[in-house]
Amino acid sequence: MTAIPTSMRAIEIVAPGGAEVLRVATLPTPRPGAGEVLVRTVAAGINRADLLQRQGHYPPPPGASPILGMELSGHIAELGPGTTSRCRVGNAVCALLGGGGYAEYCAVPEGQCMAVPTGVSIRDAAALPEAVITVWANLFEPRRLFPGNRFLVQGGSSGIGTMAIQMARAFGAKVATTAGSDEKCSFCLGLGADAAINYKGDWAAELAQWAQPHGIDAILDMIGGDYFPIHIDLLATGGRLVHIATSRGSKVTVDLRSIMMKRLLVTGSTLRFRSIEEKSGLARGVEQQVWPLFANGQIHPVVDSAFPLERAAEAHRLMESGRHSGKIILVLE
Repeated sequence: MTAIPTSMRAIEIVAPGGAEVLRVATLPTPRPGAGEVLVRTVAAGINRADLLQRQGHYPPPPGASPILGMELSGHIAELGPGTTSRCRVGNAVCALLGGGGYAEYCAVPEGQCMAVPTGVSIRDAAALPEAVITVWANLFEPRRLFPGNRFLVQGGSSGIGTMAIQMARAFGAKVATTAGSDEKCSFCLGLGADAAINYKGDWAAELAQWAQPHGIDAILDMIGGDYFPIHIDLLATGGRLVHIATSRGSKVTVDLRSIMMKRLLVTGSTLRFRSIEEKSGLARGVEQQVWPLFANGQIHPVVDSAFPLERAAEAHRLMESGRHSGKIILVLE
């Protein structure tokens, strides 16, 4: 067994600010606590929450690593006390994190580790945990999307959007999405969307026409703000509106009668601050219900770009530019 080094390379935030505040530092290697495993990182996914944390707006949950990174892939290097036989040293895993992914080693609760799906490289598996579990936790685990439903996901070329399109199609829904350019719309159609609409035009009118005469059954929204009343209008009777981010604002105004008359469900959730038990339960559901879809080729990771750890600032700038389609990852080995 390879010895665990006492120190490791990791990305450090010098001070809250722009991408230039990220630098490679030498930090102590974490040790796994009770119920945790130590993972030697192969790659780490980048998420918009990382940008907010870098800016000082989104601190990690209590007890989580202050190092950036909410998902990774790698090999188990060490088992902490109280772990089960499910994880073994050397296993290839991807994992959902409270923090710590932008580093050569990360201590992870055992339950939040998932086997790398068949047919997916260990590098690309770093692009899966946040997106897949978010979609699963908001659409399928609570049974909000059903075969034959008309489904809209805003931001179809994002990491979550690319996975939501594929998972919804695989589970039998008809899928519409929006994106910020005709090129990105074509990209979304290639992933299986039935309709992809440039949101710089009259996207609401085009979606209303697409959904006629029934309306849209479920919407997964990362926008909020002034999109909220438009979504209420687009939803069918009994429709579900699920919020997972608020890029255009968290405060909205609504006539409650419109929700009551159409018997709508308006809900939302975050993932990072859920308990280890909740995250572990979601991970088991994903392994059982979604991983087989990777094995049979129905869905696949969508990785736009991969950067070495030393170029983390460049990776953040790419995400901020919005030029990417799919996930951006950091590669450590």
